[in-house]
Amino acid sequence: MTDYTSLNLARCALVVIDVQADFVDGAMPVPGTAELLPVFERLVQAFRAAERPIAHVIRFYEPGGSDVDTVRRASIEAGAVVAAPGTAGSRIPARLTDGHDVELDHRTLVAGGLQHLGPQEVVMFKPRWSAFHRTALQTWLEQHAVDSVVVAGCNLPNCPRATLFDAAARDYRTAVVTDAVSQVTEERLADLRLIGVNLVTTSELEELLSV
Repeated sequence: MTDYTSLNLARCALVVIDVQADFVDGAMPVPGTAELLPVFERLVQAFRAAERPIAHVIRFYEPGGSDVDTVRRASIEAGAVVAAPGTAGSRIPARLTDGHDVELDHRTLVAGGLQHLGPQEVVMFKPRWSAFHRTALQTWLEQHAVDSVVVAGCNLPNCPRATLFDAAARDYRTAVVTDAVSQVTEERLADLRLIGVNLVTTSELEELLSV
């Protein structure tokens, strides 16, 4: 039988979701995310060393704005400041950007553009849960001949899960890095297995990508 689900490491890309200061230890911290920063760093470095594409997919919430997922819309419309454009809370931790404190170009990102951090490393903005929703992710993956999407970040039941389902719906081979995503439970991982998502660890990827 043809194998349609196993990762193709020669054509894989890493998608790191919502690892931003406000969700790590700022205005809206997600439990378990801060502790994973060293693992996120290792994972990103492994993909850089293997010269594989990396996308940091992030959120911006414009205080007073309404283009927000419904569960947070009321608070943002009321003026809550969470991952607001131009704030320190919206930034990606420097240890994920090769030690550089990167100022995000929110105008370009919100308009659908990419901010390049390296030859194959970009930042892109998503307005909802999935990294495929109203973004250039699929086009960017196609430009890099990617057929396997590896997902990590914050936090599994929301944006990583939505992204994995959307990736599977687009016939990508998929994986979640089980020790590099917050809010993991066995039930949530079992749910992903049912749609063909591979479960891998950072150490396994480091070894596989170094071959």
